[in-house]
Amino acid sequence: MYKHFFKRIIDFTASLIAILILSPILIPVVIGLLLTGEHYVFYFQKRIGYKNQYFNIWKFATMLKDSPNLGTGLHTTKRDPRILPMGGFLRQTKINELPQLFNIFFGSMSIVGPRPLVDKTFEPYPQHVKDVIYNVKPGLTGIGSIVFRDEEQLLSETKMPLDQYYKLHISPYKGELELWYQKHQSFYTDMMIIFLTAWVIVSPKSDLVHKIFKDLPPLPAVFITQ
Repeated sequence: MYKHFFKRIIDFTASLIAILILSPILIPVVIGLLLTGEHYVFYFQKRIGYKNQYFNIWKFATMLKDSPNLGTGLHTTKRDPRILPMGGFLRQTKINELPQLFNIFFGSMSIVGPRPLVDKTFEPYPQHVKDVIYNVKPGLTGIGSIVFRDEEQLLSETKMPLDQYYKLHISPYKGELELWYQKHQSFYTDMMIIFLTAWVIVSPKSDLVHKIFKDLPPLPAVFITQ
């Protein structure tokens, strides 16, 4: 009942309230982006969503318009030169993700779920993950986003080619995390994920996620040793 009915009611109501409450933040960001960088506000990108159907995701613009064709392509590193003047702050605080509240309001996304991906970052998932990961709506945040909050740092530090590192290490474990979420999806799990999303912004080194969710898939050694 929660997954198919109450969750949508919560998503609709919470996104509407959040848009209204966060207007004092959203409006100055819009003005700031219009006055800096390449002077555009929103970034729309085709992503994979519910039942593997495509939709357009909303974000605040944080990178050069042609960034997918420059530098490291779809992979963003810690001090990526393609990031716009306001982009670093917006990405670090996750404010760049707030326009996805409109995706949630209109029903293409949920507050909590697997992050919607582009084809290139979806393809490295193992097939058993690709078959089922979007049996739930993609989310503004999710367990994979929390555990891999330092993904840009990991990509910045590896000596492997970025595509190879993502395929061999990040995507397999992130996929298992999202399968764990589907098995444990509940009001409690979603509330804890929302809380942890805020928590890791102010305390990015915290290991609280593994203390709250003690049965998460074991962290691969490659991430423990870094």
